[in-house]
Amino acid sequence: MAPRNRQGLYDPQDERDACGFGMVAQLDDQPSRLLVDTAIAALSRMTHRGGVAADGVTGDGCGLLLRRPDVFLKALAAEAGLTLGARFAAGVVFLPHDPTDAQACRD
Repeated sequence: MAPRNRQGLYDPQDERDACGFGMVAQLDDQPSRLLVDTAIAALSRMTHRGGVAADGVTGDGCGLLLRRPDVFLKALAAEAGLTLGARFAAGVVFLPHDPTDAQACRD
C-alpha cells in the first residue's frame, strides 16, 4: 500500500488503532450545542465495543475531543492563578471515589 499524504482534514500522523469511534463535526465552524448532544448520543451507543468495565457500570475512558476558545480557557486558568503559554492542553482526570486514594492521586 502506498503511503498516504496529508489531504484536507486527513493527516496520516493522526492515525491510531481504534476498535471503534464516532466523528461528528460542525463544518461551518459555528459553535453548536446540537453537535455536543449528537456526540454524547454516539458515545452512549458504543457499549458494544467493550467501552464498559467488567462491573457493567464503569466506563473505559471514552470521551469527547472538542475545541474550546483560547479566551475561555485562559480566563479559567487565570481564575485558578495559572498562566497559560501559546500552546496548552486541557483534560479530564477521573479520581477514585475513596477520598484518601483521590488525595494520593492529587499529590
